[in-house]
Amino acid sequence: MISEGRKNEDCKSMTRRRVVITGLGAVTPLGHDLATTWDNLLAGVSGVAPIERYDVSQHASKIAAMVKDFDPEKYFPGKEARHLDTFVQYALVAAREAMADSGFDASKGGNPERFGAVLATGIGGIHEIENQHLRYMQKGARRVTPHFIPMIMPNAISGEIAIRYGLKGPNFVVASACASSAHALGLAAKLIRWGEADLIVSGGAEAATTPLGLAGFSNMKALSTRNDDPERASRPFDRDRDGFVMGEGAAILVLEELEHARKRGARIYAELKGFGMNDDAGHITAPDPTGETQARTMRMALEDAGVDPTEVDYVNAHGTSTPLNDKMEVLAVTKVFGDHARKLAISSTKSMVGHILGGSAAVETAVTARSIHEGRVHLTMNFENPDPGVELDFVPGESRELEIRNAVKNSFGFGGHNASLVLGKID
Repeated sequence: MISEGRKNEDCKSMTRRRVVITGLGAVTPLGHDLATTWDNLLAGVSGVAPIERYDVSQHASKIAAMVKDFDPEKYFPGKEARHLDTFVQYALVAAREAMADSGFDASKGGNPERFGAVLATGIGGIHEIENQHLRYMQKGARRVTPHFIPMIMPNAISGEIAIRYGLKGPNFVVASACASSAHALGLAAKLIRWGEADLIVSGGAEAATTPLGLAGFSNMKALSTRNDDPERASRPFDRDRDGFVMGEGAAILVLEELEHARKRGARIYAELKGFGMNDDAGHITAPDPTGETQARTMRMALEDAGVDPTEVDYVNAHGTSTPLNDKMEVLAVTKVFGDHARKLAISSTKSMVGHILGGSAAVETAVTARSIHEGRVHLTMNFENPDPGVELDFVPGESRELEIRNAVKNSFGFGGHNASLVLGKID
């Protein structure tokens, strides 16, 4: 029997396979594709608005960042849309864009057992849970759709993507609240690095802006109640923040082993260099107030990437706009980067798309990859007044050009789940 220490030494001695991002796709409150989302982020457009899909008169928070004008029949023929929960629909549309963007087609060569799908969602098919429960209560058990279980199960996204693209390799779904898709991306990268796959479709999706979902988050006092000024409600790191704004959507990234990508002439957006994860083990919803475990997550990711903190130029923050989380993240960033923290550009995508929960890290990682590729970072919308004593650059006012050597993407979720990714420019 090989000891654990021996296994670790053997792993370290192996040639490290590099992982790159070759395809990007998204469905967000700012657009039904990544290009539109990206343009709106750079322009400082907010996706937050009053909720009009259902009656919110009994809800304390009456605003959200929802995907607008999404017509499933445009993307899914016949009855297919009726057999897919909304979060799966978003994921499949984003996957279609990402796969086309990557130029990869599993049917045109290669071993399908070397191609996989590792996805994430924090909550899963809550739309259909609410719909079918109502049908059950009103019309009885026999009227519940036979598609109910396949529609609500979280792994529907990885299963549906595998079916559509012939991916027969590693396939599973991660659920770790707001850190879900960061975990999915990090684990997918490790599978490629370890030689278990050559290409993995990864990312996450969420569609929990339902009456029940909104009520749950609102009643735990997590959401902003700036109902009369929705575009200014999500204000990460700003002194006057009062809670996060729920969002919805999906992002899918195609991760690929470097030489596999180069051999087929793929465009490379960025390299996914490092991944760190741990847990606060303190409270089911509140983060470690010292920022120490979150700082350790970042250090682990930087060590995994072989990147010194002084070589990082940008942090795409978790940046939820809640009093506790933003304060903690500032402490964690300062612990990791020291004096260099003041030289970092730090922005929060959630300031414009809201908090997409299990899909948030996927959207934000796709945006970070695009930032590295194009040399531009978006602003943190509504950042006007810092907390006392905080002197970090949260990219206020407008987006800017920035040459990025390396970037850190943070995600911290309920349950104390922490995950950080390091992305960098490909050499």
